[in-house]
Amino acid sequence: MNVNSLNFSIPDLNFTAKRVLIIDDYQEMRSILRDFMRGCGVDVKQIYMAASGNEAIAILRKIQFDVVFCDLNLGSGKNGQQVLEEAKYRSLVGLSCLWIMISAEKNPESVIGAAEYQPDAYLLKPITEVNLRLRLAKIYAKKEAFAKIYQAMKQSDYSRAISLCDQRLVFDKANAVDLLRTKCDLLLITGEHDRAKEFLEHVLKERDFPWAKVALAKILLKKNDFAEAKDLLEETTEANSTFLEAHDLLAQTLQAMGDFEAASNVLECTVKLSPNSLIRNNNLGNVAIKMGKLELAERAFRKSVSLGENSVLKTADAYIGLAKTCSANKNPDEASNVLVQLNKNFATDEVRLKALAVEGMVYHQSGHVEKAKQIAAELNQFLASDSIHLDSDGSLEIARLLLATGAKEKAIALLQDEIKNNPENNNLLHEVAEIFDQAGMGEEGSKLIEASCKEAMIIMNRGVLLISKGQYEEAVNAMRDARAAMPANMRVLLNLAHVIITYIQKNGLTPELVKEARESLLAADNLSPNEPRFIRLMASLNDLAASA
Repeated sequence: MNVNSLNFSIPDLNFTAKRVLIIDDYQEMRSILRDFMRGCGVDVKQIYMAASGNEAIAILRKIQFDVVFCDLNLGSGKNGQQVLEEAKYRSLVGLSCLWIMISAEKNPESVIGAAEYQPDAYLLKPITEVNLRLRLAKIYAKKEAFAKIYQAMKQSDYSRAISLCDQRLVFDKANAVDLLRTKCDLLLITGEHDRAKEFLEHVLKERDFPWAKVALAKILLKKNDFAEAKDLLEETTEANSTFLEAHDLLAQTLQAMGDFEAASNVLECTVKLSPNSLIRNNNLGNVAIKMGKLELAERAFRKSVSLGENSVLKTADAYIGLAKTCSANKNPDEASNVLVQLNKNFATDEVRLKALAVEGMVYHQSGHVEKAKQIAAELNQFLASDSIHLDSDGSLEIARLLLATGAKEKAIALLQDEIKNNPENNNLLHEVAEIFDQAGMGEEGSKLIEASCKEAMIIMNRGVLLISKGQYEEAVNAMRDARAAMPANMRVLLNLAHVIITYIQKNGLTPELVKEARESLLAADNLSPNEPRFIRLMASLNDLAASA
């Protein structure tokens, strides 16, 4: 069809300087899209093609593209959703890239699932040249409108990005909603929660945007206002049944409130809407096993393991959860098989120790008490070494086994360390309380949790209090002591950097202090990437270092 013969305006596309990737397992479709892009001015040498998900990722690792066409179904291996997932996770594509998902799938699960990873468009086959040209023109126009904002975001200049959003909002009515949403995201990134709350309340007075309600709920959660966040999210999900982010956040809120039954129900409904989310299935498995819903837990964990086969989000936790579920379901042999697969897929010391702790519990639950004690003793030797740093989940699994095998004092010490490193993590505190309950130590455990949290809060804030009194050197030393006592406490790491920066501003810069502050900030970012306070403190430190 000659598009110029139509009696409505079809925009011309000039992509002369663009680089394009076409991902489709059918040669004919790759050729059609290649010829179309050549008709838009793209040099054939700048058009790359991939027939599989793995081939696409290999190309994306080497080359930055302006436009990507990706089929949802790519045969064996990674599907299109997993390609987009990995491309975003590894930052293989920038904000300015046009990502067009293409599929013959019309079922709601496929459409909703693909939309979760926010491609710029989702086109159903067969694709007409007219439709493709119109969609590309519309998306490209938006990317051009946001070009300066994206550039500022790429440079982590969030204040400038917010200012640019405000400037465009004055005249750009076509992109007003996206500009409002981008500004909201930027305020959350920078941790300006009070300003963001005020902005969102103003936006919601003008129009009832679901995304604005979810963003407001995030701020309420940060302030531990769980009840109000819950009400807002329930209102949002009732009115917008396919808004998956709202469902996920509601489940998270309910878990923080200790209402695992309600959280399980929310996650079950959400998984039905979009069954191919690895993380959501894993979350459902974790909540279901807490509720004793072993059949549901096993189904969810198996789905998570299966989805992880070709996903960058593949996690050891799904295998751990499946093994624990099989053990609880009186199937120790299957639990052991799952742990064998876990060790084959994740060859790290941390995962091996976590798997060993779960294996010990499998033996204990199946009546092999002496074997469980042997494993507990072996883990105790590893705990005495500083060479291996377990995550919280690993520490909790080991503590669970130690309590089950009679090593009460060592288990309590391990749990107290976890509490002190995470005194504001409600989910972890619930988990610790559950471990104490299972060991018949409910009342004693509650007192230990309360005392450990109180001690941690005092230590965490000591340096900031000294800074406010002008005792700069004492503040730095106090936070160094705090870090030695609680090396995995994110707020301690951030507070140490804060007092060092304040000390530098007052007394002058030394390379050693800059190095110590930077190292503390990077350790915090490793524990919880892209925290707003990390971004602000790192920017301040970089400014000080640049001005020296």
